[in-house]
Amino acid sequence: MSTPEQLRDDAERCLRALAGDHARLRDDQWTAIRALVVERRRALVVQRTGWGKSAVYFVATRLLRERGAGPTVIVSPLLALMRNQIEAADRAGIHARTINSSNTGDWDQIFAEVEQGAVDVLLVSPERLNNPDFRDLVLPKLAAGAGLVVVDEAHCISDWGHDFRPDYRRLRTLLAELPPGIPVLATTATANARVTQDVAEQLAGDDALVLRGPLERESLHLAVVTLPTAEQRIAWLEEHLADLPGSGIIYTLTVAAAHEITGHLRDRGHEVAAYSGQTEQAERLQAEQDLQDNKLKALVATSALGMGFDKSDLGFIVHVGAPQSPVAYYQQIGRAGRGVDRAEVILLPGREDRDIWAYFASLAFPPEQTVRTTLEVLGTADRPLSTGALEPMVDLGRARLEMMLKVLDVDGAARRVKGGWTSTGDPWTYDRERYERVTAERRREQQAMLDYIATQSCREEYLRHQLDDPAAAPCGRCDNCTGRHWPADVTQESTTRARDRLHRPGVDIAPRRMWPTGVKDDLGVSGRIKPDLQAETGRALGRLTDIGWGNRPRDLFAAPDTDVPADLVDAVVKVLAAWDWPARPTGVVTIGSRSRPRLVTTFGRRIAEIGRLTYLGELTPVGDPVPRRHNSAQRLRSVWHTLTVPDDLTTALADNPGPVLLVDDRLETGWTMTVATRLLKQSGAKTILPLTLATPN
Repeated sequence: MSTPEQLRDDAERCLRALAGDHARLRDDQWTAIRALVVERRRALVVQRTGWGKSAVYFVATRLLRERGAGPTVIVSPLLALMRNQIEAADRAGIHARTINSSNTGDWDQIFAEVEQGAVDVLLVSPERLNNPDFRDLVLPKLAAGAGLVVVDEAHCISDWGHDFRPDYRRLRTLLAELPPGIPVLATTATANARVTQDVAEQLAGDDALVLRGPLERESLHLAVVTLPTAEQRIAWLEEHLADLPGSGIIYTLTVAAAHEITGHLRDRGHEVAAYSGQTEQAERLQAEQDLQDNKLKALVATSALGMGFDKSDLGFIVHVGAPQSPVAYYQQIGRAGRGVDRAEVILLPGREDRDIWAYFASLAFPPEQTVRTTLEVLGTADRPLSTGALEPMVDLGRARLEMMLKVLDVDGAARRVKGGWTSTGDPWTYDRERYERVTAERRREQQAMLDYIATQSCREEYLRHQLDDPAAAPCGRCDNCTGRHWPADVTQESTTRARDRLHRPGVDIAPRRMWPTGVKDDLGVSGRIKPDLQAETGRALGRLTDIGWGNRPRDLFAAPDTDVPADLVDAVVKVLAAWDWPARPTGVVTIGSRSRPRLVTTFGRRIAEIGRLTYLGELTPVGDPVPRRHNSAQRLRSVWHTLTVPDDLTTALADNPGPVLLVDDRLETGWTMTVATRLLKQSGAKTILPLTLATPN
């Protein structure tokens, strides 16, 4: 048995392997490690970003493994965060593997390595906790043999937290079923007193060790720049991005804003890339690596990057639009300034922020009648129902329906099984009071964010008070403390350029640039799509989520197949007139449709007629109709063999001298357009310009 002195020496040795010869354990790090390794307790560590929370569980893992314990199981919310954790573990000589939706083909090998004792750390996404096979066959053995269980970003457990996730609530059941003596560690950088108490109670009632430290970030220099319009905020970025130190992150509230800002900044010569939850996995990896290698000035990202990226020398964080919680804001800005003396943190709030907050609020837990209708449908079904099968019978969109089902699963009223969802038949109570309290808390947080924007006092102190940090004090660094403010004016020239981009007809359709992982063996493609097989940036009339042109295509797609309406043709003509293509198209090709053949064909022919272009023909659909797929690899497989180029179209392409407009009614995942482009280019087309009526977002 090691003495406390020997154990601490071992812990310091592990830390140096992880973080370098200069590293020394903080007092609270050692307290947590001792509690896990010696006392086998359950602990919650609430410490600022960059404090060294991951060092606690990696050092504890090394010590426990050296003493014969099983592997550490880490529940981690984002793939990018998992990748950072695996790299850190490798530096310390800790063998880490991950189980998530992107590596299903490796699961059997990983489980075999776990059985052989070759894996020190297994990272699991929270969504895996309710995958039927994983939950019923794998998780019980993992939990029984674990040496340590870690819940990373633990504020996600609490529905009071700014980033509550229903999948995380299953952890309460997992923790309750752990054999005695398995230590548990929960970590987060962003939990106020209420969230801290809630998470601690879910860990171990009154017995959890809670270690909470001051949240000061001495490198961060906070500022707010208030500009009245969206175009002025984008113009401000155009003019000041080069003045910001090093590389950084520009956060946006919506996917659409991320792409609009990326497009504008790239047009003005800035090296930036868009990043969101809808970005293809391979493209995400490339964007992350390009920022790590300083090939990009910034990632323009939604909150999908919030907890999932670790670059110690990030020199700035800019928010175009305010998050709806000071706690969420502090969590995101915590990515900057971890390894540099100074990092600029700038908020560019917008008048439209409240509308966006209201939209997100509309996705809250549905009203009781809707929930009970769902349970009734599940209860009377003679088989499990998939989310897609439920959707026509429940008045909810897909994302909100899935969220509700996850909550019902945790509450014991529904259960996810192979083939979909079933009702358990157990009594269930609609906790209206709790939902209303959470809603009221969200409104309070939104007002607190507005107060942060307006405050004349220290900004960091304000945020730390929101996190119930008892050590909160004036920072002496922010714009209010120093009296040094970023300029709040932009040139008319820059504003006009930004306005022209934001208000021009249509929206850009970025081509797919990377094949999804996992299709090389059956389709023979992987990595980057060859440039000579890619489309150019295309155009859609609007997004289905837009308040403007989104409504008209939505109504059209909900109705039976028909000729393309004249008002949509007129609007598309304006999109084409504003399209700054290098060379004008000379021909039109349509993508044959089984669901809306009249709409697509008349759309393509009408555009050809108005533009005096040659209608070259149509890609012909072949084979049986394919079910709708959402996973990129499955979607690509489903459309790979469903289109063919007829001989007369091949002949017409050979005679066509210029670019081709490739017309479809809507673009969803982008893979149909990608496959169609590949086929046409292999048949002789030189340049493909995609054109659709609508894209999802």
